[in-house]
Amino acid sequence: MSNFPKALWLNVSPSFKVFDQPLLRYLSRQTSIARWEYCQTQDEASSLDMAIVLLHDYIKTHPYPVHLIGHGTSGLVGLLYARRYPERVASLTLLAVGAQPAADWQAFYHAHLNFLPCSRTMVLRQMAHSLFGLQSSAIIQSIVGLLEADLRCSPSPHTLIHQATVAAGGCKAPMLVCGSEDDSVISPHEFQEWQNWLGDRDVLWQCPDGRHFFHYSHPKLVGRRILSFWAGLVADLPQVPLTAAVSLNP
Repeated sequence: MSNFPKALWLNVSPSFKVFDQPLLRYLSRQTSIARWEYCQTQDEASSLDMAIVLLHDYIKTHPYPVHLIGHGTSGLVGLLYARRYPERVASLTLLAVGAQPAADWQAFYHAHLNFLPCSRTMVLRQMAHSLFGLQSSAIIQSIVGLLEADLRCSPSPHTLIHQATVAAGGCKAPMLVCGSEDDSVISPHEFQEWQNWLGDRDVLWQCPDGRHFFHYSHPKLVGRRILSFWAGLVADLPQVPLTAAVSLNP
């Protein structure tokens, strides 16, 4: 079991991985954690299913269930995977994912682009301010570049003419659902809707600030909450390898 990580950080938004680094560094000092990445090329149709298939190709090589962590659309991929392969998931930590789990910054962006009489660049600058708060002009311009890259390479299911939906609620695995009180994408009201879907082992927690990328602003605070959640689970990873699951889910 020592050759396999206890936790797996999911990233389907390569341009955003810089915001994951502080929390990943904190967690990696406390436990074994790996990072799984998916980058969609501009020639491919946006597909969450392909990301899930490739994620399973990796996870099915592990003989034990793994703790999954994902932010935004990456969290959505983790949730859909946990619904499809519950025997493979020890727990699921969602960062900035609402009870309507398809809601992400791109849906927020397309809604504004449809209704605001502004150029695409101006809307992206407004998104940068909404996601990160007051920043210098140079930093906002850098963030706009990252947002544009995510529009090209993330498998987010939203487009200008179609806002996708995913069934509300969680999964069979224990969940830690984390949000921020000042997130403009997942509002406090939308975040609290998770109360309607929580199971006995699920935990809902809000960071006091940090906006949509609160895990970047407060890596130690979020990291301690994740570690506490794992420690509080009644049972750790099962000691019996998932040979049956491998044969059932090739």
